[in-house]
Amino acid sequence: MGNTYASAVLGWYANNARDLPWRSPDASPWSVLVSEIMLQQTPVARVLPAHAAWLARWPTPRSLAASAPGDAVRQWDRLGYPRRALWLHATATILTSDHDGQVPASVPTLRQLPGIGSYTAAAVASFAFGQRHAVLDTNVRRVLARLIRGEDQPPRATSAAETALAESLLPADPPQAARWSVAVMELGALVCTATRPRCADCPVATSCAWRRAGKPPALVRPPAQRYTGTDRQCRGRLLALLRQAPGPVPRAHLDSAWPDPAQRARALTALIADGLAVPLEHDQYGLPDHVPVGVHGRAYHAQRAERAPGREPARP
Repeated sequence: MGNTYASAVLGWYANNARDLPWRSPDASPWSVLVSEIMLQQTPVARVLPAHAAWLARWPTPRSLAASAPGDAVRQWDRLGYPRRALWLHATATILTSDHDGQVPASVPTLRQLPGIGSYTAAAVASFAFGQRHAVLDTNVRRVLARLIRGEDQPPRATSAAETALAESLLPADPPQAARWSVAVMELGALVCTATRPRCADCPVATSCAWRRAGKPPALVRPPAQRYTGTDRQCRGRLLALLRQAPGPVPRAHLDSAWPDPAQRARALTALIADGLAVPLEHDQYGLPDHVPVGVHGRAYHAQRAERAPGREPARP
């Protein structure tokens, strides 16, 4: 399939792209990688100050690897899904020990790093190194679903057909292909949004199969995620106490953070299992001060955490 949309979309992007630090011509591959991890299920507006603070403190993988994992968790603050802080610390450790402190350009090598699945590897290779890869985040999948297939929303999980379609639309020139990928992503974030698409502002509206079909609604929309009262909220409360404390936190202090003892115990067990909390002497708890066993060099690869399929960053 030829790409008859590239000129219009790239022209629109040239005039409407947001000025984001990880898109700067002088942004380092480390800056791009940090942004991609932070943008997993977190809006751009929340990532911007966190990204700036992270790079100011740890401008290179070596600088982060020299700090304790607990420092990364504290710096992560309330950005959400705090295991990502440990993934970044473990990645920095691996890059320092195995890659001379440099972010690799190879997609297969990137996929061996903690917390990096197929989407993030393709995004880093494309946006940091100007390579030609299909970058299928939620926004890109939605734009292509509407523009090509005439569907309001893409399926929950990325299919082989979606990937093949995205690859068929990539311009042949790698840097141009990378720019196409970020342009489609931006179009989905700013114009072809999930709930209130601004079709009048879309550069390819006249070619859109979904618009020509009368904008039929999605047959099944993903359910809204509940947060209040969940184990995730409980985990966040406990982790906030550990993050804010200057030293070990007594169990009694954690007990005061959440009223349900069973849920509190379950959340604390999960934090320990994820490496975000460490049991200490005298029934106290703290953040990890040392790299967990196995989180060094290639030994970590076999146990690395990877994002769940279909949970690409939304980048609103």
